[in-house]
Formats: sequence, C-alpha cells, structure tokens
Amino acid sequence: MPIRQITVIGTGLIGGSFALALRKRRWAGKIVGCDRQSALRKAKMCGAIEIGFTEPAQAVRGSQLVVLATPVLAIIDLVGRIGRSLSPTTLLTDVGSTKAGVMQQALKVFGKNTGERFLGGHPMAGKEYSGVDYADADLFQNAVWFLTPLPRQNLHAGIFAEFIGWIDQIGARVAMLPADDHDRLCAWISHLPQMVSTALAAALVEEFGEDAPLLPAGGRALREMTRIAASPYSMWRDIAISNRQNLSDALFKVEQRIAHIRENLTTRALAEEFELAHGLKKTEKP
Repeated sequence: MPIRQITVIGTGLIGGSFALALRKRRWAGKIVGCDRQSALRKAKMCGAIEIGFTEPAQAVRGSQLVVLATPVLAIIDLVGRIGRSLSPTTLLTDVGSTKAGVMQQALKVFGKNTGERFLGGHPMAGKEYSGVDYADADLFQNAVWFLTPLPRQNLHAGIFAEFIGWIDQIGARVAMLPADDHDRLCAWISHLPQMVSTALAAALVEEFGEDAPLLPAGGRALREMTRIAASPYSMWRDIAISNRQNLSDALFKVEQRIAHIRENLTTRALAEEFELAHGLKKTEKP
C-alpha cells in the first residue's frame, strides 16, 4: 500500500523539517501532526502539517507511516502506548538519537512481527535551537540518516522501500548498522562533542562571567566549538540517560587525553598529540 498519509508525532525541529522537506520534494499525501496545541499552530502556519491532534491515538488513524520525533525516552514510551493499536500495515519509525532502548521496546511490543512493523532511524542533522520555528526543508541535505534494521529485515519492498526512497529524495544518505554499534558510534561523533562544548562554555562563563565579550574576541574557533552549547537540556538529558555507558566511556578517554596534554605542555609528547590528531580523515574541503 503506498504512503498516502504520514503522522509526525513531535512537530519540532526534526519532525517539522521532515514534513517541510517532503513538501518541498512534492510529496502529495497528507501530513498529520501530534504535539501541544501551541506547537501545532506553528506547524500549521509554516506549512509543515495540514491537521493536528494532541492525542497520539487520534493522530495515527489512517496513516501508513508514523514518525516518532520526540526526545528518546518519550519515543520509548510512545512505542509502548500506540504500537499495539496501529494497523498491521502501518510502518512505525523514529528519529531518536539513541537506538538500543528504542529497539528493545519495539521488540517487546511487536515481538516476532517487529521486522514487519518497525524500523529504527536517526538522521544526523539538527541545530543548536529546537522547535518548529527553526525547521528547515533542507536540513537533511547531505546528512547521514542511520537506520538500525533487525537481522534479515527486508527493506527493499513495500512501505519500507518507499520510506527509504523518500529519505533519499529529501537529500539524506542512508547508512545501516546494528543499534548497539550505532549508540557506541554516536556517543563519540555526536554526544561527546555536545558535552565537550557544554563543558567549555560553562567553564568560560564561570571564569569570566556571562557578560564578557568572549565570542567576538575568540573568533571563529571559539564560536564553532561553543555553538552547540546552546542546545536544549531537555533533549540531551534523554540522550545522556539512554546512552550513559557509551558516553561515560568516551568522556573518560577524552579526560585522559586532556590530562596527558596538560602534563606535557613543554615536552615532545605535545607534538605527538598534534601529529596523532592530524590523522583524523577529513572528507570536507576547508
């Protein structure tokens, strides 16, 4: 059955951007939103959705695809709340930043039918600000969209193939890996950078005060390193909780690295750290 109606639960930055991206690429179906009334009004005004509901059970009726675009712990809760009541022909997917807990919940709800009912996902796209006010139809251009399929799950036919085709249409690049591998990788390439940025910005405020004009003086490097420090705690709280061990391990190893640099500011070991860091492969031109 082709996708004629999509429900997006959570019409914020990612959910709103996904809806706008589909519209820009001329997807002709109906997009239903589910969120608080204030968020739904904004989502309608910007053209992301046509109709909205505050109750998920109402919002999913008649949809062939349901996208959960809330913080991770809410996604896990929603899979449990609405999963069993969805039509057997409806595909449930999510955009959560961690996947192991989400996949465990899906397996609990759908059991042996999980491979026909659910597909875990995580687009590596975002901004330091949240909400549909910042939604962007081009947010996913050249971004990796991770999928975490189950073993032997067939993604090459039916609604799965159509959904993945639209991921490609909106400009993202699909990459597939197991949920546990995803969470370990994202702890390093996404979650750790956020915590480092937050720590640096907090240390600067504590050292110099909130009114010190540090960003203009620090230039591009400081602006880039602290940009995502403006990200909302409400989202990162769930990520820290749901990926605690992987993130804790990554933070510990970087703490060791920083301590090693601190202890060797006047030795050859500092040059060796720079040489090792230069080995990070860069795929984008400066």
